[in-house]
This record gives sequence, structure tokens and C-alpha cells, in this order.
Amino acid sequence: MTGYDVAIVGGGQPGLALGHELADTGLNFVVLDAGPDVGHVWRNRWTSLRLFTPARYAALPGLTFPGPPDAYPGKDQVADYLATYASTFDLPVKTSTAVTALERHDDGYHLTTSRGPVWAWQVVVATGPFQQPAVPAFSEAFAPEILQQHSSAYRDPDPFRGRRVLVVGAGNSGVQIAAELAADPDVAAVTLSTGTRNVHVPQRILRRDIFWWQTRAGLITAPADSRRGRWMRRGEGTVIGHSLRDLRRLGISFAPRLTNALDSTAVFADETRTDVEAVVWATGFRRDHSWVDIPGALDESVLRHREGITPTPGLYVLGQPWQRTAGSALIGYVGHDAAHLAPRIVGHASAKSASPS
Repeated sequence: MTGYDVAIVGGGQPGLALGHELADTGLNFVVLDAGPDVGHVWRNRWTSLRLFTPARYAALPGLTFPGPPDAYPGKDQVADYLATYASTFDLPVKTSTAVTALERHDDGYHLTTSRGPVWAWQVVVATGPFQQPAVPAFSEAFAPEILQQHSSAYRDPDPFRGRRVLVVGAGNSGVQIAAELAADPDVAAVTLSTGTRNVHVPQRILRRDIFWWQTRAGLITAPADSRRGRWMRRGEGTVIGHSLRDLRRLGISFAPRLTNALDSTAVFADETRTDVEAVVWATGFRRDHSWVDIPGALDESVLRHREGITPTPGLYVLGQPWQRTAGSALIGYVGHDAAHLAPRIVGHASAKSASPS
């Protein structure tokens, strides 16, 4: 069994940011990632995807994001940046290494992986919030000929041309996909179903990006339980850069929450109905830590933690929404949480080495 001081599960931006923080600590650590290469999750997202954070706010600690600082990087640029980041700092990333189980024993943590067992004194779960695509069970009530894709499988409008499309979920992903579909002249019609009261804000205000304002005001880094943090969390969601007026100008129709499906008919919360020929489920993801087999560590299927520190000594989580701040799950801000967690990891290792054997 290969042994380490620290095993980081997940080689996306949270895991890489923490790897950077641990690189000069003297700890023997490894970053385990299920994908075939660094950045694979970003590279496999839809073709036109662009960050809503400009490049100046999309960098991990120690390496500026390349290109114009006010440009909005595409998904392949993000994937390339993450791969460059890992190689620049010579981070010990083991790709094609899926972690399928985690157990705690007297001698530390045992990880079952697709490339054999791994042992570590401490473990950081840095798999982020995007794990299991969430699709309601009633999706099965749509007829077989209705094309259905989760946003994680969506790539471009091509399969939807000639079809009446329902996009379910009006967060940033759903709105971006609906706008792209509606702008394609060969897509017959687009309806956007929303079950939340999202706030729509412009990308730029007074010629400054919204993240410039949020950073200057301290909102993006305000602690989650602070007055400013609670103010940031007051709404159900924020959509950046697409106003309702702009979406209507594209010809998008709006519907309330989708509640049921009957063959080719979508049924909404207000009992209205519409016929569809395709559905894009922009309904988000479920966090799933059920592979962690440690008594008391989970709240249902999600790790219990406070600011990334779980009740289980030596076990941590990183990259979760609102882990500490509004930016905790964003590429340009997760480094703050990594820097907060690293001293705790080092301190735990020091205490362990100093204890009697």
C-alpha cells in the first residue's frame, strides 16, 4: 500500500490550489484524480462555455491567468491553465485514479482506488460540488423519442435543431444554454422553466466588471456567517450577464417550475402545459460523498464540516459552495480557502509526529 502524509482527492482547481499551498511544507502528499488528464472536467463541458469571471479573477495562487485580464476565458483555456498550473509547480497529480472508498483505521486513512490501495495520515476531499447530475425522477415519463440531456452532457445546438426545446433550470448554466439555443435559427423554439427567484445582474456596471465591485466591497470574500455574507446569501441565486429583457428579445418563452411530464407534454406548477421535442436539464448536481465509509462523517451523503474541517480528525473538505465565503467554489477564490486549510493540515501532521509512538 502506497503511503503519504496527505492524500488530496480531486485534481481540479481546489485540489491544485491546496497542492500549491502544501508544496513547500515538507509533507509527502499526492493529488488523486479520476480523469485522464488535468483539466478534463472543464475540457468536456459545452463548446461555447465561458467563465463569467474575467481572467484577472480566475487565477489560482502563484500563477496569473494568461491573456487579457478583462477577457472571459473559454472552457478549453481554463483546462489548459489548470494543466499548466500542475506542471509549473510540479504537483504530484496521479490521473486515472478514481477513489471509490475511504475508511479510517488506527494507522490512518485507507483509500481504495482504481490503481490500488493508498494510505494517508490525512485526507482532503477536494472533488468540488459537481458530482452527480441531478435529474427529477419524472423525467422518465417523457416519451422515448424526446431528446433529453443534462447540462453536463450538452455540447452545442446541433442535436436540438428542428426541435422545440425546454430548458429546465434558470441558473447561469441554464440561461447560457437557453440563450445559445435561441440564437440558433434552426432551433424551432426555446422555453425556459425556472423554479427559483434568481436575481439577474449585468456583467459590467459603470464599465467595471461585477467581480471588481464585489471584490472592492469585500462581498466575495466576506465570511458566510457575517452580516455581508448573509446579505449575499439572501437570494435563491444570481444570474450574471443575461437580463430577462435580453432573453425575451431572443424569443425565449418562460414557464414556472416543471412538475411533471406526460409523453411529449411538459406540465408546470401553474398547471399550464406545453409540447416539447427535447429537454435540457440544467438542474444542477448532487454532492455525493457516500464513498466515505466513516461512522459519523456524513450528513446523509455529504461530509459534515465547518469551514472545511470535519469532525473526524485529519479529514477535510475543500471547494464546496459557501465553505467559507461566496467565492469558495470559484476558481479565482478557492485559493483563499486552501491557504486557510493548509496550516491546519501542517499543524495536525506536526502534532502527530510529536506524539509518542
